[in-house]
Amino acid sequence: MLKMIYPDIYVDSIHDIALDELKKSQIKGFIMDLDNTITLWNSNEISMQVEEWFKKIKSMGFKACILSNNGEKRIVKVAQQLDIPFIHRAAKPNPRSFLRAMHLMGLQREETAVIGDQLFTDMLGGNRAGFFTILVVPLDRREFIGTKISRMMEKMVIHKIQPQKGKK
Repeated sequence: MLKMIYPDIYVDSIHDIALDELKKSQIKGFIMDLDNTITLWNSNEISMQVEEWFKKIKSMGFKACILSNNGEKRIVKVAQQLDIPFIHRAAKPNPRSFLRAMHLMGLQREETAVIGDQLFTDMLGGNRAGFFTILVVPLDRREFIGTKISRMMEKMVIHKIQPQKGKK
């Protein structure tokens, strides 16, 4: 069971992802979590660094799709600003929503990676769907109360994968 929540890669932020290596591995697109991965929790504001990262991945030929359990109103502003598709009320970790995001980008499983900050939603859903998974450290400590509860359980797992941070 623990294997299902382990990421393939664990990094500090999206900026630490080795994009050239992923490209060599035939990854062509990213299913992206929203809260504490792209934006601060419950925010529609995108930092300049995140906006630049999305410009960079697009210039490298990567595609992206936001996959979030949030409602449409919350996600649409960010998705429009980044000019990428999105899926709201995704019911993560349900693998169907992850597969739907892959199809929206016109990709295959082996060409798709999931990037998120939570083990029990992003990594579990991505692994169940058969994708390459990348865990990032949350952007901020503020988050939904339900997430805070799952973070307590995550801490027990994170210490086991912490030494592997940044490795494939």
